[in-house]
Amino acid sequence: MKRRATAPIIVAADAVLTILVLVLLASAVVYYAVDHELSAPGPLAQAKVVIIPKGAGSRDMGQLLENNGIVDNHWMFVAGVESAGERGKLKAGEYQIPAHASIRQIIRLIASGKVMEHPITIPEGLTSQQIVDRLKSEPVLAGEVDVVPPEGTLLPETYNVVRGTTREQVLAIMVKKDQEAVAQIWAGRDPGLPLKSAEQMVTLASVVEKETGIASERPRVAAVFVNRLEKGMRLQSDPTIIYGLVGGKGTLGRPLTRDDIDRPTPYNTYTIRGLPPGPITNPGRASLEAVAHPAHTDDLYFVADGSGGHAFAATLVAHRRNVERLRAIEAMRGEAADTPAAGGDDSEPAVPQPQRHRR
Repeated sequence: MKRRATAPIIVAADAVLTILVLVLLASAVVYYAVDHELSAPGPLAQAKVVIIPKGAGSRDMGQLLENNGIVDNHWMFVAGVESAGERGKLKAGEYQIPAHASIRQIIRLIASGKVMEHPITIPEGLTSQQIVDRLKSEPVLAGEVDVVPPEGTLLPETYNVVRGTTREQVLAIMVKKDQEAVAQIWAGRDPGLPLKSAEQMVTLASVVEKETGIASERPRVAAVFVNRLEKGMRLQSDPTIIYGLVGGKGTLGRPLTRDDIDRPTPYNTYTIRGLPPGPITNPGRASLEAVAHPAHTDDLYFVADGSGGHAFAATLVAHRRNVERLRAIEAMRGEAADTPAAGGDDSEPAVPQPQRHRR
């Protein structure tokens, strides 16, 4: 009797055990199939940029990825998110999806928040208004600029930003970087410079920035102006005339005339002594360093040498020879010479313009 009673129980137990084994086997098959699908190379033939919008859920993201040919099935992406425990952790932004990226790789990328960065390069020698105009033309940036920063307060460099960064944020970063650079360079300046403040260093560096685009010349150009300041001579810099005439626009659009040179403005260093009242552009680190550490020379003059650089001189006689040499080169090229024979005033020897290089 006991055997007959226990037989159905054994049979039932065997059936349950069999079912459990089958379920486990089926689960294992499904697990490995899903795992293989999540780890398999995706259909994307080449890298592609995709923007994940704010507020998108995993299903929305999966559908976006499927629509862009990045994954084959958006439901598999949702399953991958759930299995990885990343639901609610995926971040909006602009991502570059590598070619043949697997679903698992894509999930890790979006969960990391490592969005694309875009380099924005601000060249040296632009006015603050020109920098603002350049930022306005950058499509990855957002927002408007209410107030143009003061001249000389923005550090020209390459800045990496993510899409959607506001233009005001970029300007704030540039101001902070400029303050740090100016403070560091001013603290390490050569002793005995005829400059009373870091602001004056920035002002002179802005003049040097506009006078030459050749890095090796900057310390020597700075030395010319430092020597002139020490002797009480006028700086006589063409770019200061231009800034006095057009301000933040930066460019005159035509050659300087004698009337321009003679027209008094607060920035015209042919008519004022010493530094202009403020920077005429935003100088880069190299020009700031050049003013903080000018070359050790007796030069008081420089003029274009006809090959893109400048010829320097310590005396007026030597400078006039350099001017005549430039005029001969211009005559050979059929160019109209734009270097006047003399400048200055009655309080000092007649001084030909120390430069004719314009950018």
